Amino acid sequence: MFGRREPVPFAFVAEADRFRSNVAPPPRERASAGQLAGRWLLGLTLVAGLVGSLVIGTPALSTGDSGAGTQHQQASDRR
Repeated sequence: MFGRREPVPFAFVAEADRFRSNVAPPPRERASAGQLAGRWLLGLTLVAGLVGSLVIGTPALSTGDSGAGTQHQQASDRR
């Protein structure tokens, strides 16, 4: 059933993969000044948010060895 190959009855079906259209798509519209400013503002906000989260989160990731040394010195001064 699957081993038999029959010729294609229509020539345009056989040549469909080689067909190129001569119709060009319409040109893209240019973005307005407001749209460009909005894109820049959105990008700047995202970058500022990432930098801010890095600045705020960096102290939380520190090991805290410097704080433990000062507490140890204060305890030895009290004795």
